Amino acid sequence: MTEKANRFHCCATCTNYHVEPKNEGKPTYRCSRLGFETKPTYQFHCWNPNEHVRRLMKKEEQNP
Repeated sequence: MTEKANRFHCCATCTNYHVEPKNEGKPTYRCSRLGFETKPTYQFHCWNPNEHVRRLMKKEEQNP
């Protein structure tokens, strides 16, 4: 993984990251791949960037 990719590397930019709203209080943040709660800023080695982030990374590679 390149250094620029690391700038985007976090749970919130992963395809497996989901926000589950609650009726009361704060929403729950979950990783569907790992199967447990996470936080938007956590980082795991299984990171798979969503399409929007892939486009941003590609754009930055083309325009250093």
